[in-house]
Formats: sequence, C-alpha cells, structure tokens
Amino acid sequence: MDITTGPPAIARRPRSPRWRSAGYWLATVAVAAELAVGGLWDIMRLPSVRDLVMHLGYPSYFLVLLGSWKVLGAAALVIPRRPVLKEWAYAGAFFTYTGAIASHLAAGYDLAEAVPLAILTALTALSWALRPPSRRTPRRTSTAPPAAAADGTVGAAHPAPVTGYRAAGASEAAAGAATPRTGR
Repeated sequence: MDITTGPPAIARRPRSPRWRSAGYWLATVAVAAELAVGGLWDIMRLPSVRDLVMHLGYPSYFLVLLGSWKVLGAAALVIPRRPVLKEWAYAGAFFTYTGAIASHLAAGYDLAEAVPLAILTALTALSWALRPPSRRTPRRTSTAPPAAAADGTVGAAHPAPVTGYRAAGASEAAAGAATPRTGR
C-alpha cells in the first residue's frame, strides 16, 4: 500500500493577477463610462434626464453640478497615478449611486428601477477593491506619532521659535495693532 503525503490533486491557488486585473478593468471601464456618459447627459440637460431629476424633487441646476463632477470622476478613475484623486472619485461615485437609490425609493419609484443603480454601486465597490497597488493610496504601517514629535525636533508638534529682525518687527506690529496710532 502506497500512502502519499503530498498536496491534494486539486490545490487552491491564489487568484491569478491576470483575472484580478481583468476584473478591475471591466468594472472600472463600466463605472467610468456610465459616469462620463451620464455626466454629459446631465450637463446637456437632456429632457428625459431633466424630467426624472425634477420628479425626484431636485432643481434643474443640480444636473450641471452633478454632471460636471461625474465627468471629472470618470477621468480620475482612468488616468494613471493620482491615487488620492481616485479615492475621492470612488467615494463620489458611491455617494451618487446610493443617493440615487435612496431618491428613487423615497419618490415612490418601483424597487426594480433601483436595480441598475445597485449594480453600478456594486461595480464601483468591485473596482475599488480590485485596484492594483499603483492605484491605491499608500498605507501607513505605524500608528506611532510622527518622528518630529517623538524625538523633540522641530515639526508640526514642536513649532520652531521665531527669532531675529522679522520676529521683533512682527511682535512690534502685533503690539502696535492693539494700541491706536498717533499721527506721523
């Protein structure tokens, strides 16, 4: 009898980076395309979009504001680098879609009409979760206070003392501001 102690025939492999990248780009392109096209429709105030927004109870100028942010958010999601800008774009898209779901339901729309918005919300979260390291904000690994505060050096926690000619002039100006000036 031969007993093997090796790995099972079907071993779990970690997710392939290729599939992760494909999932990221599919979700990101879908969200960015909807933001760009929807934003342009909002800016142009297409009659069907304008009527919908008015029925939801929003003023028509809201379309231009929301549309401008959508177009900028779409651009932020697809440009390289700028991870902090991308974080803001993801947050804006998430707030836009979840706010639209809440608005539709509050205005009495059918639950089925919120399904596309829920899908876009899920795609936004998927794109955010699958983004590659180059598109993520750097993580802080330590919760310790900044080095400047820990070692007593000058920094945000320990401002540098102001000395010299400018310091004297500044304090004299501050003192002079408190007392009325007499004629020169």
